[in-house]
Amino acid sequence: MRGFKTLGAGALAVALVSGVGWAAHASGSQAAAKPNAAPAAASVAGYQLVKLPNSNVSNFERRTVFCPPGKVAIGGGAEAQGEDAVLLGSFPTEDGEGWIGIGRNSLRDNVGISVYAICAYR
Repeated sequence: MRGFKTLGAGALAVALVSGVGWAAHASGSQAAAKPNAAPAAASVAGYQLVKLPNSNVSNFERRTVFCPPGKVAIGGGAEAQGEDAVLLGSFPTEDGEGWIGIGRNSLRDNVGISVYAICAYR
């Protein structure tokens, strides 16, 4: 039984050392690939980030940002700001032309919410 434990520990040591070498090689490959990557804005027609800056609203009140005419939301997000602020939802509008953020604050009757929409042509 003792021979198996020694072999197991030796195999583990070899695997760990090999893995470190592979990880170093992989991160070196990724670093070299980044300069050649095209920015998202260049590959999506009409790409535009629309922001609704932070503002205090009542707890559970929705804040909505809309894309410019002719564009739809292809993504988005929201942020709840302040001590004990919690983001409850971040989702597209029903028509797909904007983004909604909703939150609450357990210490106050209002919460700071900012909303972002990533817009592009239809």
